[in-house]
Amino acid sequence: MSSDYPNDLRYTKEHEWARLEGNRATIGITKFAVESLGDITQVDLPKEGEAIRKDAVFGTVESVKAVSDLFAPCSGKVLKVNDPLSDSPEYINEDCYDEGWMLVVEVADLKEIEALMTAQQYAEYLKENH
Repeated sequence: MSSDYPNDLRYTKEHEWARLEGNRATIGITKFAVESLGDITQVDLPKEGEAIRKDAVFGTVESVKAVSDLFAPCSGKVLKVNDPLSDSPEYINEDCYDEGWMLVVEVADLKEIEALMTAQQYAEYLKENH
């Protein structure tokens, strides 16, 4: 179970993850979210330079089952967007923690990342709530 949720990431109750490096966070969605959504057919993400706000919607993921909002795990400025996802959203299905990342954000407040769940806490959360 824990290999589904890498230990170097922090997690939200909405099934996004954040990997902190310095003051930058790479953001994506978890394996649980990917498996719940099914085959992802489209991703709508903000543009570089835009600001995202913790817990606010920053984009959508469309799958054969539904359209789901993406919620920001932290506030900050979008530095980089994973552009290949617009043509190849299947990267998210294939490798949600590596090739399937979505954004790199300059984090406004590192405490927001520290407040997110660890891999172990996220696994417990899933066990209790799903």
